[in-house]
Amino acid sequence: MRKDFGAKPYTYPQPVLMIATYGEDGKPDVMNAAWGGISDDKEISICVSENHKTTENILKKGAFTVSMADVEHMTACDYVGIVSGNKEPDKFVKAGFTAEKSEKVDAPIIKELPICIECKLKSYDKDTCRLIGEIVNVSVDESVLDENGNVDVAKAAPITFDPFNNAYIRLGEKVGDAFKAGMALK
Repeated sequence: MRKDFGAKPYTYPQPVLMIATYGEDGKPDVMNAAWGGISDDKEISICVSENHKTTENILKKGAFTVSMADVEHMTACDYVGIVSGNKEPDKFVKAGFTAEKSEKVDAPIIKELPICIECKLKSYDKDTCRLIGEIVNVSVDESVLDENGNVDVAKAAPITFDPFNNAYIRLGEKVGDAFKAGMALK
């Protein structure tokens, strides 16, 4: 037996993406977005409406960063998803974030969040709210790397959005090796 939920944006898990930009005044801005993901090998797509301060900044600057929200900063990441940059111009600082200018694009890296995708604006469709960014670089704080220089997901402690229960979920447990586990069925 299955239960129908109807046509809903329910996929699991959904990343909690922190989109950061600079305004024309040079102030950093950030918003929380869960509707996004990789859409090509060097491309990220995010659904974000044009009425956000962040969207306005992206269209003017042509650049943005996308950081992965983590357990340690969940409250701050949730705050910037609730509060509008159009109403609270200092929400980046009020959230407790520190901006570090990206060397690759004209956008801030959030120092407190260890994983960051640095992007140039590729396109934006205001009718569908689809923002597409060209991935220029991925930078990772060394504190979340393992002894081989790879990201240790347990150290990074990223969170995802659970749309079924309106909750954040911590990632971190390895359950198998991709592109190897299925070999047992051959």
